[in-house]
Amino acid sequence: MNDSFLRACRREPTEFTPIWIMRQAGRYLPEYRALREKYSFLELCRTPAAALEVTLQPLERFPLDAAIIFADILLPLEGMGVEFGFDQDDGPCIGSPVRRPADVDRIRVIEAEEATPYLFEAIRQARAALQDRVPLIGFAGAPFTLASYMIEGGHSRNYEHTKAMFYAEPKTWTKLMEKLVEVLRRYLLAQVAAGAQAVQLFDSWVGCLSPRDYAEFVAPHVNALIAQLAEARVPVIHFATDATSLLPLIKDSGAAVYGVDWRIELDRAWQIIGHDRALQGNLDPAVLLAPPSIIESRARDVLQRAGGRPGHIFNLGHGIWPNAPIENVAFLVETVHRLSRRSA
Repeated sequence: MNDSFLRACRREPTEFTPIWIMRQAGRYLPEYRALREKYSFLELCRTPAAALEVTLQPLERFPLDAAIIFADILLPLEGMGVEFGFDQDDGPCIGSPVRRPADVDRIRVIEAEEATPYLFEAIRQARAALQDRVPLIGFAGAPFTLASYMIEGGHSRNYEHTKAMFYAEPKTWTKLMEKLVEVLRRYLLAQVAAGAQAVQLFDSWVGCLSPRDYAEFVAPHVNALIAQLAEARVPVIHFATDATSLLPLIKDSGAAVYGVDWRIELDRAWQIIGHDRALQGNLDPAVLLAPPSIIESRARDVLQRAGGRPGHIFNLGHGIWPNAPIENVAFLVETVHRLSRRSA
């Protein structure tokens, strides 16, 4: 088994820096686009055999050091009774936004296997298919990001409805976040029980918050969730986007690994988070559009900032772009392995 990813999560020495790529199973691959001609996005998620196929597609092309199950962060909303779909550009749309106390009261908290059985079957199939070739990562949206989708009804520029709720209706906000923490606890523990060997929390929208608001309205909930996941005994990766100003607070979440985006140098992020923590990141996804010489130069810079210390997992600072050339992805993976390989 190539367990370099798991060893890096535990800050153990590895022969090279492991690399996986957020959204590594997705639209930049022609084989994924071919499947999308047969299935809608949600049909892919809800069909275990198809989700398995998508999960494995990037591993057939590149020597990546981890697989991540193909799914979407909104899937837990199904069991909560919150209707959602995707538009023609795969943008999420919430049928009836959650904005009133009565809306929060109606949210269900049911067992994860009852809510999304297809996901756990896909995880079981993926573990069997991988045969421990590389570890399998499960994931979920973090409480704030899911709450903001539910409240805003989809993407938002200013998150005005979300912020209005926690300012004007703090009890309603707290109740919503507590329900989300419990749903996500069950959801992620079920992923681990099905075979996920690490889990990542995607806090995609938390960067819209001030440090004070993060500390008051978000940190207690995400920290509680991560603490409750300790019983799973697998690494938890906490990835927050556009959250440089929040890193002094995020570092106390209790995660094993902290994902950082490209808006901060890796060595500076490590100074803030602490060298006793593992770090994941943080090449700008745009670099994959550049010539190979630039890709190698920027990858080298990230690796040099990591300084060869245990606990670095190479990744992009966010998901891979749909227009990333496949040959550039292959070159990045090869380059990271080549530049980081330690002498025996």
